[in-house]
Amino acid sequence: MREVRIDPSWKMRLSAEFEQPYFKELAAFVKREYETEAVYPPPRAIFRAFDLCPFDKVKVVILGQDPYHGPNEANGLCFAVDQGQRLPPSLQNIFKEIEDEYGASMIHRDGSLERWATQGVLLLNATLTVRAHLAGSHQGKGWETFTDAAVKALSDKREHLVFMLWGNYAKQKGAHIDPTKHLVLESAHPSPFSANSGFFGNGHFKKANEYLEANGSAPIDWL
Repeated sequence: MREVRIDPSWKMRLSAEFEQPYFKELAAFVKREYETEAVYPPPRAIFRAFDLCPFDKVKVVILGQDPYHGPNEANGLCFAVDQGQRLPPSLQNIFKEIEDEYGASMIHRDGSLERWATQGVLLLNATLTVRAHLAGSHQGKGWETFTDAAVKALSDKREHLVFMLWGNYAKQKGAHIDPTKHLVLESAHPSPFSANSGFFGNGHFKKANEYLEANGSAPIDWL
């Protein structure tokens, strides 16, 4: 696991978590899994969301559930896939919502989403690893506690961030967010099973930019 990378700003903010017994058990579990099973994303990308979006640069937080569990898909950013891979249905729906909100076609059609991360969008899964072809296989091992701590650190130490919580799993993270300091946007999940039940038409991307600009931050170029 020596390949693992995480931005120093996050390493400092989460240093107490790394010393907790739960995290040491989690690290041992994940190490065994990588040694004995096919696990995604690649080890170097486990903390990629944190590495591309330093703590003090975060403007928007989008919360996902698990990494994709198929080969060559998960890249450490929620909803994203490696460049050149076919867009998963949820990401297709995210792009459709952006296009509908802005009345324009996506300029960047690849699904890597690195362009968002480097603008200040933390694309964070609640669980950061998964066994191949077994969705949810690394849930309940400690990752949720770790990502709760990351969300709480942002809520406590920063102001005027936007949190996008899509679906019930993401909405659970809302318990760690102070809505008097931040904008919390909730809707259905962009999955094809639920997108028509409140994701489409939620207006989250425009609302996020309006809030950022009203509070002195540059908007995100979603297109």
